Formats: sequence, C-alpha cells, structure tokens
Amino acid sequence: MSTQVATAGTIQPRQYHGVLDWITTTDHKKIGIMYIVFALINAWFGGSLAGMIRLNLYNPDWHLFSPQLYNQLMTMHATIMIFLVLMAAFAGFGNYLVPLMIGARDMAFPKLNAFSFWLLMPAAMMLYGSFFVAGGAAADGWWSYPPLSTAQFSAGHGEDLWILAVLLLGISSIMGAINFLVTVIDMRAPGMTWMKLPLFVWSWVVTAWMLVLAVPVLSGALFMLLSDRWLNTGFYRPALGGDPLLYQHLFWFFGHPEVYIMILPGFGMISHIIPAMSRKKLFGYKGMVMAMWSIGIIGFTVWAHHMFTAGISSTARVYFSMASMLISVPTGVKIYSWLASVWGGVIRFTTAMKFALGFIFTFVLGGLSGLMLAVVPFDILVHNTYFVVAHFHYVLVGGSVMTLFAGTYYWFPKITGRMLSEKLGSWIFWLFFIGLNWVFMPMHLLGIEGMARRVANYRIEFRPLNQFISEGFIFMLAAGLLFTYSVIKALREPKSAGDDPWQTNEIETHFEWATSSPPPAYNFEEIPEIQ
Repeated sequence: MSTQVATAGTIQPRQYHGVLDWITTTDHKKIGIMYIVFALINAWFGGSLAGMIRLNLYNPDWHLFSPQLYNQLMTMHATIMIFLVLMAAFAGFGNYLVPLMIGARDMAFPKLNAFSFWLLMPAAMMLYGSFFVAGGAAADGWWSYPPLSTAQFSAGHGEDLWILAVLLLGISSIMGAINFLVTVIDMRAPGMTWMKLPLFVWSWVVTAWMLVLAVPVLSGALFMLLSDRWLNTGFYRPALGGDPLLYQHLFWFFGHPEVYIMILPGFGMISHIIPAMSRKKLFGYKGMVMAMWSIGIIGFTVWAHHMFTAGISSTARVYFSMASMLISVPTGVKIYSWLASVWGGVIRFTTAMKFALGFIFTFVLGGLSGLMLAVVPFDILVHNTYFVVAHFHYVLVGGSVMTLFAGTYYWFPKITGRMLSEKLGSWIFWLFFIGLNWVFMPMHLLGIEGMARRVANYRIEFRPLNQFISEGFIFMLAAGLLFTYSVIKALREPKSAGDDPWQTNEIETHFEWATSSPPPAYNFEEIPEIQ
C-alpha cells in the first residue's frame, strides 16, 4: 500500500520504511514472510500448551490442572497448531514462492492478499483472549461437537469466541485460495503451460480448490452452531427436532479435506527438494500431478470414517472404509516417485534433504496406521484412544512439520540471501526426528491398551509409558529452541547466498532461482519466458 505524490511532473509511490512499510505492504514476498513469522510465533504458543498437557500427564497423582482447564489447553493447542501454525506457514511459503515460480510480479489481488493476512490478527486475539473470559476458553475439542458446544452458558463465552475466530480464519482462507487460483490461471509466464507448472504450484492449485469447496461448509456449520447457542434454534438439538450428527457430517466434510490442505503444499515442497538434492529430474511428473488431484477429489469422499462409532449404517461403514483405503493409492504413487527420484542420484545430504527423507519415513508410518483405522472393527476398538492421537500426529508432525523444516532450509537462502547453518541443522534434524518418534510411537501401544484421549487422568498402569512419552518432548523442545536460535543467528550475518545456491537450474529451469536472493520488489527485470 502506498500513497501517490507528484514530483517533477510524474507520479511516484511514496516509500515507507521500518514497521510502517511492513504494516502497509502489498508485496507478496513481505506478506509471505509475515505469514511464516506469525506461524513460528504461534508454534511456540501452541507447543507450550502441548508441553503443559504432557506435564500434566507425567504423573496421574499430580493434578496440575483441573479437568476443565486441561480440556481448554487441549482444544486450544489443536486449534492453534492447525489454523495459526500449519495453515499460516504453508500460506506464507505459497505467497512468497508461487508468483516467483510462475514468473509473475505479484499475486493477482495484492490488497486482498494483505487483507487475508491481517484477518489472522483479530482471530488470534480472540483465541488467546478467550482464556480470560467468563468460563474460560473453548473446551470441547477443535471440532466442538454438540451437545457439549450448544449449551449457551455451560460451554462459556470462550466457545463463542472460538466460533467467531474460526469464521474469520475461514474468510481469510477463502479469499487467499481465490487469489492463488486467479494468480496461477491468469499470470503464468509466456510458454508456461499447465503441464509445465512447478509441482509446488500444482500443490497450491489443488489446495486452493479444496479450500474453496470445504471451508464454506465449515462456516455454515459454525453459523448454525452459533444460532443454536444464542438464537435458540434447533439445528443440532434433538429436543427441537435437530440432529447432533448433522454437525459431525458437516464438520468432517471440511475436517478430512483439511488434513490434505495441511499436507499437499508439503508434498509440493518435497517434490522440489528431493530432485535438487539428488541432482536428477523428478521421476513421473504427470503421475504426481494426477496423484495430487486424486488425493484432492477422494479426500472429499471419506469424511465419515471419523464417525464409525456414531451410529451410521453398515452400508455407509463399508463405503467409507473402502474409500479410505483407496486414497492410499495416489499417496503411494507419490512415495514411489520420490524414492525413484533419489535412486541412482548424486545425493547431497543437506539438512533439507535429511528432513525430506525423514518425512517420507514418518509419513509412511502415519499412513500405515491410517490404513489400520480404515478397517471398521479395528477403528471401533481404538476409537477415542491414543492410537488415533499417534496416527494424526505422525501425519501432521511427521508429515507437515517435517516438510516445513525441509522447505525452510531449502528456500531460506532465496528469501533472506543467507544460508542456515548445516551443522546446527543436523543437530536440529536428529533431535526433532528422535523426539517425534519417541513421543508418538508409544502412543500406539497406549491406545491399543485402552487409554482414552482427551482425559486429564488415567489408570496407574499407564504411568510408565506416559512418563516415557513426556520425557521425549524435551528432544522436540530442544530442536525448536535450536532452530529459532539458528534462524536469528543467520539473519544477523551478512548476505552470502548466491542466486542459485543449490544449482537447481543445472537440472531444470526454475524461475525462483533465476532472480536475485532475495528477489527485488518487482521480482524480475523482464517477465521470463519458457522456450
């Protein structure tokens, strides 16, 4: 954003500096950086809540937090990590990289892009401020199932703030998704046909399409929930003719595509990092594009596998079980393509490559437990146990977070002009990799043995495993501290990264590496063209 001033017969933009420049900017690169910094700050808040949860579960006799406060910590941890960390971080990388990768000077709607980001601020203030209102923060889980969430006063005003915050976040996501789609459709460089798009751009096309279809359904469900709470309507109240299962169907119609919304941009990142670090072109480009679209489409057809114990019919159980297993096929295609890209390559074991390979290992483990949960009898056995907690943390932490680490180390030179320390990066990788497996692998056993999730206390025989899990959190905390220190240390050093420090353009033309590090405000002196 800038005002116009007349000088010497011409009209030139007035340049702001410092904080005011960042507050008023519509530059996609600065907005992308603000998204990433916002996500990192919230990762510390959300991770701190996770640490408090694990501290409370270290010993069943401690009772550090009341059951009500424990449920609030759990609900807010999930909400913050999903909406304010993972979605915000991927939006940041998307904002920064997509225009560069397609040879554009900015997003299609720069002001709308800035508005989408700044909507996150009131939403975050509502979520954090809800701890201090009457009744405390929302305590019904990040899904807020009725009837727990429909009682106007029993759920407290924190529930209302949670609903309003998620509605604002939904508006931000929809506007951002439309911006991504228009940018890619209308602003590609000359010669860049659809089948020449970089895979990170393809991942955002599919993600944006999913956001446009899924988020309005969540918004409608939340509007009806707010109406039941304050207008005494009966959408979800059985006494007034409503049905609580309606909310579950609407929520999970959004909730399951949301899982892929939080991982598909990571797939796109890995599809750039592995070929670059293997000194090979990506194996099976067209298959990867089709796999992304298959994941996006099938992801809308499996929502009720979250509801196998909710009383749905046997026919529905069979269908959703089969659909849940089917989605593993395009995911397997992607795993095969990444491994084939590594095979026979000249591998450089940089920190980005370590996180990329670590992601494949942990994500496959998360996918295997997901296949187990697609089997109806087994899902009924471990539903609402720590087996489910282990599964989705392997997918989101072992999947999404690992790709974000990989992407940060890979594109940090382009964004800042500086290199992150590879020596510190190796320590960060091994601390985080060991920590996440230490924490989440034993949860499978806890779940099979019958420990329920979302409960502040547990039977004494579960104490040894819970103490072991809580001790593993220290490794992840150390990795986070060391990573933050590494970023701050690198930013204080002089710019030393070249325009293409990974020599990617020796393998295949990538526009983002064809400009300076960091890129100028206008990205390219001339719009690049693919011959």
